[in-house]
Amino acid sequence: MRIEGRTFVISGGASGLGRATCLTIAKAGGYVAVLDFDESLGTEVVSELGHEKARFFKVDVSRTESIASATASIQVWTKDTGKEIGGIVAAAGIGKPAKIINSKGEPLDLGEFDHIMAVNVRGTVDLCRQLLPQLTSVTRPIANKGERGVVILVSSIAAFDGQPGQVAYSASKGAITSLTLPLTRDLAPHGIRVVTIAPGVFATGMTGNMGHRAIETLQKVMMWPKRAGRPEEFASLVLEVLGNEMMNGTVIRLDGGIRMPSKI
Repeated sequence: MRIEGRTFVISGGASGLGRATCLTIAKAGGYVAVLDFDESLGTEVVSELGHEKARFFKVDVSRTESIASATASIQVWTKDTGKEIGGIVAAAGIGKPAKIINSKGEPLDLGEFDHIMAVNVRGTVDLCRQLLPQLTSVTRPIANKGERGVVILVSSIAAFDGQPGQVAYSASKGAITSLTLPLTRDLAPHGIRVVTIAPGVFATGMTGNMGHRAIETLQKVMMWPKRAGRPEEFASLVLEVLGNEMMNGTVIRLDGGIRMPSKI
């Protein structure tokens, strides 16, 4: 689809993979709605891109009313600019390691489990469902082909290679993987494609707290390249998904061929 002159909504857009996606889409001629809970980082992204091409909307994706407020504001902005929404990149996500039962014999805290599911799964679905009325009502489908836009979800290789302590995180990312196809089938009549990207180990805030020993272990099982992925490499794939009409209804592992070991 054509990126130039369309608006793309990126949750988790103030840092990591989301931030790189905002910068890449804007460079390609798109407008970006930066959704994030961190107002300071979000404002930095908008300052870098310019207020004409980017707007920040503070959002807690686990709260329906927060998404609703941002959705309404995005609709006003796109009407003002005349740049209709072209896609959604649901990159907001959290993860906190915890085993189903710890070394003290204590079971997993369901509050923590619920929080991860609320952000990673419910937040993704809620964001999409609230923005889709704008996307399905796009008045100028691309090149008269009827394509209105693209929804890109973010899973993880933890959906396939979950490690000890990733019960909640793997469950949430597995859910994203599983909803890709039904979402594709729901949206196909509207000219909207759906693709999920499942990143491996990337250099972001979520992996920045890993210890030296864990990093060394991971490097031993990496195929090629033997390094963490760069956020701009994720953003590059987003750009390819947006532009390649045959990419639909699939989950793409972006991991350099790594298969996570059972222990680190």
